[in-house]
Formats: sequence, structure tokens, C-alpha cells
Amino acid sequence: MRLRFSPTALASLRALSALTALLLALAVSVWGGPASAQDPDDPSLVDLEGLEALRSLEAGGSDPEPAETDPEATSGAGAEPGEARMKALIDEQLEFQADLLGAGLEGAAQSSAELAEASPRIAPKPPEERELPAAIYEVEETRVPPGTWGNDARLDLVKQTLDADGNGKPELRRWIDPESKLQIRREEDRNYDGVTDAWSDYEWGAVVARVLDGNDDGNPDVWERYAKGRMTSREIDRDDDGVRDAFFRFEGESIAEERHDSNNDGRIDLQILYRDRLRVSAEEDQDKDGKMDTWTSYIALNGREVIDRIERDERGEGSVTLVERFDTKTGAAVLSRKDEDVDGDGEIDVVSIYEGGRLVRREISDPSLVEL
Repeated sequence: MRLRFSPTALASLRALSALTALLLALAVSVWGGPASAQDPDDPSLVDLEGLEALRSLEAGGSDPEPAETDPEATSGAGAEPGEARMKALIDEQLEFQADLLGAGLEGAAQSSAELAEASPRIAPKPPEERELPAAIYEVEETRVPPGTWGNDARLDLVKQTLDADGNGKPELRRWIDPESKLQIRREEDRNYDGVTDAWSDYEWGAVVARVLDGNDDGNPDVWERYAKGRMTSREIDRDDDGVRDAFFRFEGESIAEERHDSNNDGRIDLQILYRDRLRVSAEEDQDKDGKMDTWTSYIALNGREVIDRIERDERGEGSVTLVERFDTKTGAAVLSRKDEDVDGDGEIDVVSIYEGGRLVRREISDPSLVEL
């Protein structure tokens, strides 16, 4: 497994350096003989014991007494294999601690925005959540009042808290239904800076909603909904002003619609509809006056979307005054015809014909309407 660490995760990992020295004794006790009942091939057993020892040290305890060792494993001809095995155990421990600090939760820490960027027209799946051993959590029974998370009734749950680096700022909190054993709520510090930045709600153990703080300013800026293992909607506050200004809707495994408010006036100025992950149509308010003034139609050619027609309201009076048609025989959109209502009376005044994108003929009903 290839691990990737953020700077904050590395800083947290360094806080565990005391554990390495402790493992020198712990590793010897594991492979040294009958004194240890652990399986040296099971790193989770070694890791949990090491974690408890670390907590004991932090609480003011003393180093555990090292177990009796096999002389052949530590000196003379047997020194090399003994050292190699001890190093392997230490590496396993460090890897496990890195997992607790986030490297093993890389899928969960990855935002849906990052997932969507890879294939923006495919509905993302919920981030994977690695199941960690129950023994690493601090556990307490808790009561959640009505309305805390939008819940109608009081919830009696089991709260699990993980503070892997022991700094008093948990990286993960989970609330579990004691009867079904299913996760109800999850809160994470995804970049390990001590501030919670992801909140997830679950139904029957499956995530149905996530709220993210992508820029760590303490304010949520991404809202996601999920159903049947796929994202159904995503809303974003792109400029972090507290107002959502980009909206994405998914159907099945594919994007169905996106809407944007590019100037933060509370009105949508771009809407795009999709079918089979290809654009079907778009409408836009180009002058940002609150009224759509440009409509674009697309056709599918060889798995690609190609512009077929553009209609414009150039006078801002609510009616189409310009229509552009495109020739798509070559697989690209090439302007072939332009119809213009110059005076806005609803009648076409000028027809321009193009070949290969070049004007070849113009038909004008009233020459006085057009400057040639």
C-alpha cells in the first residue's frame, strides 16, 4: 500500500515517535518465545497493545519491562534476522498509526468535489470508510435531544471517539445505534488540524447526507445527498459568502442537470440539461439582468455532444431575435445559417447562408433595417 501524508498528518505522526522506542521492547516480546501468545503476523494485536502503552506513557506511566529475549535473535550469527523482524514490526506499527491519522482513511478524506473532478458527469459513490478495530475508540453512552440533527425524537446512542495522536482534538466521532449496531452520524477532522470539517448522516448504515468545510474556515461550503450508493445532488458555495451558488443533480449514475448563479444575485444565470452524460440543452442569462437570453441545443454524434442550434434574445425583450443553425456532418459544429429579427417585431428580416462557415449569401426583407 502506498501511503500519502498531509503536512498536518506528518506532524501528528511525529508525535507518536515515542512509540518507536517502546516497540523495540514490544517487538522482542512478540517474537521472543512462549512469553507472548500473539501471532507475529497479526499487526493489529501488536498495534493495539502499543497504542495502550503509549497512552499509559502519556498518562505518566512507566515503560513496560521488556520480555526475556532469545540471545540468538539479538547477537552473533542470529542478529540479522532478529533485527529484520523487529524492523518489520515497527514498520507495521507506524503504518497502523498512519492509518489512524488518516492515510488509511484516504478515501473518506477525499472530498466529493475531488471525486467528481475525475469524471464530472458520473454520479460519485460515497467515499469509502475503512472499518477500524472497535478497541481503538473511546466509548460512551450518549443521549441526543430532538432536533439536534433534524431528528424528531430523542436518540439513545453509543458514541465512539478516536483521538489517535492524543492531542485532545478527536479526528473522528461516530454515533452508533446500540440495537442495530449501525452508524447514525459521523463527524471528521479530515486534515487533522483540530477542527471538524465533515459531517455525515446515515440511514440503515448507508450515508444519505454530507456537509463539508472544504477550505477550513469553519463554515460549510458543500452539501451532498446520496441514495442507493450514488450521489443524487451536490450544492456548493464557491466564493464562501454563505450563499450556495452551484447546484448539481444526478439521476442513477449520471448527471442530469447543473445550475449556476455566477454573480451571487440569488438568480440562476446558467442551466444545463444532460442525457446519457451528454449535454442536451443550455440556457443562459448572459447580461445578468435576471432573464434568460441565450438557448443552446445539442445533438449526440459518435458519443460526443455537438452544438446544433443557438437562439438569442439580443434586445432583452423576452423574445428570440437571432437564430444560428449549425452543420454537423463533419462531427463539428459549423455555422450554416443565421436568421435575424432586427426590429423585434417577431418576423425574420435577414437570412444569412454560410458554407464551410463562410458567408455566401444574405437575404434581406427590408434593406433599411440593416447596415451593409
